[in-house]
Amino acid sequence: MTEPELARSADTFARLAIELHDAPGVEETIDAVVQFALQAVNCTYAGVALYTRGSRAEIAAVTDQVVTDISELQIAAESGPLITALRERATVLIRDTTSDDRWPEWSTKVAAFGIRSVLDVPLATGDAPRRTVGVLGLYSSEPEAFSTDDEAIAHILARHASVAVASARHEETMAQAVDARKLVGQAMGILMERFDVDGDRAFAILKRYSQDTNTKLRDVAQQLIDTRKLPH
Repeated sequence: MTEPELARSADTFARLAIELHDAPGVEETIDAVVQFALQAVNCTYAGVALYTRGSRAEIAAVTDQVVTDISELQIAAESGPLITALRERATVLIRDTTSDDRWPEWSTKVAAFGIRSVLDVPLATGDAPRRTVGVLGLYSSEPEAFSTDDEAIAHILARHASVAVASARHEETMAQAVDARKLVGQAMGILMERFDVDGDRAFAILKRYSQDTNTKLRDVAQQLIDTRKLPH
């Protein structure tokens, strides 16, 4: 990579870091990642798949519908480079879909979409497999599209994305927890005023209704706030 190219890459990643930091949530974070991938790597399309709570891959962002189609084929079959990258935390490079024989049926379908090169890079934080966040998928209409430099840049982008997604998810989880505490607090206040009970008793009432109706505590609280009635 030449010095001017290095300078452009450094500038690109500096802007990426700022944009990811400023992104308000996971969705906006992932959108920024795929758009930067188009600028930083020699690819035609890009996409990100994330692990959900049920340990199933979910398409989070794409730059073109063809990426959704390619990903859905693998998620449905639970096989393909995307699934391998997720499960094994390993980078998978397909230099030419017309000659790669690891996933022949999938490769044939992908080649028919006009995709010849594929690079799947895991998004992961920490050392444990459970810390795999997702996969950054890069696709090109040209065979042998991804050079060593492209792979290196993709890994840098994946590291930026991994940290940003993990951080965004943590912040959203924390925000939800704060919201839940606020709702429960408001619902407790209603019960304390209506039945002249203390905070411990009000919380016990909410908890009992939550267990009896198999409803999340925050949902019980929300219903009480909205309707002034507890679920039956």
